[in-house]
Amino acid sequence: MAEAHEVQLPLKVSEGASETIIPNGVDSNLSNQSRTAIKIKTRYQHWLRIALRVVLVFVGQSSAILLGRLYYQEGGNSKWIGSLVQLLGFPILLPLYIIPASKNPTTKIAVHNDDNPPSAFMLAFVYVFLGLLLALDCFLYATGLAYLPVSTYSLICSSKLAFNAFFSFFLNSLKFTPCIVNSVVLLTISSILLVFQTGSSTEYSSTEVSSKKKYLIGFISTVGASAGYGLLLSLTQLAFNKVMKKESFKGILDMVVYQALVASLVTLVGLFCSGEFRDFKAEMEEFEKGKASYVLTLSFTAITWQVYAVGCLSLILEVSSLFSNAIGTLGLPIVPVLAVLFFHDSMNGLKVISLVVAVWGFLSYVYQQYLDQKTNSKTHQHIQKE
Repeated sequence: MAEAHEVQLPLKVSEGASETIIPNGVDSNLSNQSRTAIKIKTRYQHWLRIALRVVLVFVGQSSAILLGRLYYQEGGNSKWIGSLVQLLGFPILLPLYIIPASKNPTTKIAVHNDDNPPSAFMLAFVYVFLGLLLALDCFLYATGLAYLPVSTYSLICSSKLAFNAFFSFFLNSLKFTPCIVNSVVLLTISSILLVFQTGSSTEYSSTEVSSKKKYLIGFISTVGASAGYGLLLSLTQLAFNKVMKKESFKGILDMVVYQALVASLVTLVGLFCSGEFRDFKAEMEEFEKGKASYVLTLSFTAITWQVYAVGCLSLILEVSSLFSNAIGTLGLPIVPVLAVLFFHDSMNGLKVISLVVAVWGFLSYVYQQYLDQKTNSKTHQHIQKE
């Protein structure tokens, strides 16, 4: 039986449907003016932290996708290297282990001492299975990025939110409300519209994408990667609920690091078994912008993917995994705009419609999260009054 122990929580000050948490150590016998000042300061700090982490997600994701496309556009050919740079920067996350979870004053703390914690074998199975899925996912993303314009690629990637909702319905008991259904339908339509994107010779003349066959391979790979990522998120949440039985700072960090470690090893095996490692030197020499640019492009791609990972991890700890995933999806429409500026991708009418539909689907999803949080807040206040 799990034995729960009470933990001293920060003082909560409620106002309407929202509540602000006053840190421990602050005298509860405060004047109304002092309590209001503390409440405003705490709320300001909370939203400032969220804003900074959202910036990390936007900057990391946009930069990583653009740099990944630059690698292929300037002469890179290896899908395995394109996969590896998405994963190999995970040691950057290791210093986060020294940050104690208790320093996050807005986290609701729930401590449970479980007499039957998950065995090492079960944890290893979870990390290996999810790591294998992540490796496959990264390979599919790399294939899509190699064969598609950045703008098309990023628009298709927005469908991961719909896939996440679909798999969560079966694995995590997510309720399909009208807003969720609307979001799934719109994000699906957004991707389907791009099937009819044939691509003009102007758009593809300077890139590897020179045929409809490659476009179709890239499209299928990116849709598959988005579906895989949605499944990965749902399975990760299921693992926390059924295996770990709780979410904690260290638990989430372990999940991210061990997944990346397993996926990196699998990708390295694929790189050597495919024989693509033999072309590494020739690829570097033939890179149009030079050897130094080749190394820097791959290095910064790896770093920016981890910047994105840090932002996502921080948002999970500060708010929720759903919010983190939604913010990652919101950042994707930024990429087509940047692709027009840096890669001169065309933004035709079909892409514009797809972009508008994708943003509409995202907003519908976020609105449902707002309604859920509002309902949960009212329920919590009602329980407190009783």
